[in-house]
Amino acid sequence: MTYIGVLLAITFVFSVAGLFVFVWTLSSKTPAEQQHDAEVIFQDVGQVEEPAGTTSQEAALQAHMTHSDTHPSPISAAELAALDRSSRVPFLAFLYGAMGWLIIGSIAGLIASLKLHFPDWLVEQPELTFGRIRTLHLNAVAYGWSAMAALALALWLFPRLLRTPLVGARFAVAGAAFWHMGLFLGITAVVLGWNGGMEWLEIPKPFTPLLVLGGALVGIPLVMTLVRRQVDHLYVSVWYLSAAVIWFPILYLIANLPGVHFGVQAALVNWWYGHNVLGYFVTPVAVGTAYYLIPKVLGTPIASYNLSLVGFWALALFYGQAGVHHLVGGPLPTWVVTVGVVASIMMAVPVIAFAVNHGLTMKNHWRALKHSPTLRFAVVGAVGYVGSSIEGCFEALRSVSTVMHFTHATVAHAHFGLYTFFSFIMFAGIYFAVPRVLEREWPYPKLIVWHFWLAFVGMLIYVIGLSIGGVLQGMAMVDEKRPFMESMLLTIPYLQSRSIGGGMMVLSHLVFVAHAVLLAFNRGPQRTGPALFHKAAA
Repeated sequence: MTYIGVLLAITFVFSVAGLFVFVWTLSSKTPAEQQHDAEVIFQDVGQVEEPAGTTSQEAALQAHMTHSDTHPSPISAAELAALDRSSRVPFLAFLYGAMGWLIIGSIAGLIASLKLHFPDWLVEQPELTFGRIRTLHLNAVAYGWSAMAALALALWLFPRLLRTPLVGARFAVAGAAFWHMGLFLGITAVVLGWNGGMEWLEIPKPFTPLLVLGGALVGIPLVMTLVRRQVDHLYVSVWYLSAAVIWFPILYLIANLPGVHFGVQAALVNWWYGHNVLGYFVTPVAVGTAYYLIPKVLGTPIASYNLSLVGFWALALFYGQAGVHHLVGGPLPTWVVTVGVVASIMMAVPVIAFAVNHGLTMKNHWRALKHSPTLRFAVVGAVGYVGSSIEGCFEALRSVSTVMHFTHATVAHAHFGLYTFFSFIMFAGIYFAVPRVLEREWPYPKLIVWHFWLAFVGMLIYVIGLSIGGVLQGMAMVDEKRPFMESMLLTIPYLQSRSIGGGMMVLSHLVFVAHAVLLAFNRGPQRTGPALFHKAAA
């Protein structure tokens, strides 16, 4: 245990020093160089893009941005379309698989939620008990929806960002097959009662090699495409996506080493993994996607390119130690937990950098949300990142953790981050990417509106209600004068609000997936426009 704590402390010291050195090196960049670096993602700087909207919506969006200077980049519309086609098969293999797991995980989550205030419901079959159905929900959403949606967007973004057709797409398709197989077998084992016994690591170890192999096969085309890139500068989104692809297999392999982690050390490694899979895989993919989508839709570069790089390196340097704050009050040396608490507070640095950068980018453009479905999802996701991360900084404090730990408030916080932040940005990326890849429009734009409002309102009901209930629960639990049962009973109304909000989110997912299936099979009204580069075609 001592050597792990010393390693954490040394890593934290080097993290602080490294960030200062990096900020100092950025001072050598001139404003002109920074502007050029920020413009590499555009086909035409000043030309908006909104594949998820109608032609009239895109026209209104362009009219709102008329003050932007428009000048073309070297890539043509036909070349960009060819890049999208190069990633079509692996992108769709991962994406529609992710949608299937989203439906399975959402329904399982709703059943688990209902069981909290209907405890006698569906108890005859052991496979439907809370412990198994909730674990099904977690793994289907974490490794099915989240991981596969992230890999799908990475496979689509890499060719665009590197201006190079995806190399070795067949490896990614094979990776999707192995990932599906490993996840299906692992979740089936969990439902039947075979469980790894550690949160986020419930899939039994015999099946984890399939996930490792699937992830490795996806990494091959991404690395090969990066090596053969046709650009001199790597846009910040490439940094985030590349880091996620490198970090995740390392985390997963270390956490699943058999016969290595025992006792308290196993708990430390468990939360090192459980927190870092969010910070070093989910977060960089979503942040990198936001850094592409928001400027791309608006047709204007990110406000400060250097600030985006500061945010990346601050995330890379500080997040690794933050997971220890989940063990506040546990059998660890006090100074080890303190390192985790301080690292969690330091995570305010990349979050503030992200908030300032996108706030300045959106300055004077908030009305554009009215015209862009993609932008609505992406901006809500960006706000969710800032809100959930700042909340996490405060929750790491010992005084706050004493009240909120082991309550429903931690569940609300987890959904605030993984749903409001990550999933909303994934929805934005999917609405933008799928029309480009399939080269046809979303058939029913109103379904996108329904998806947004059902998910947004459902999320608000879920997170706000469960947060209030969790805080009240924690205050009752730390009051020795109040019986434990009181802390349970007072949460019932808030658990019911959780189920209402969760039900709305499940309905939104059904609308989303049904719409995506209609698009895939080319059903419904036929629209041509933004997805086919209608301006260039005309």
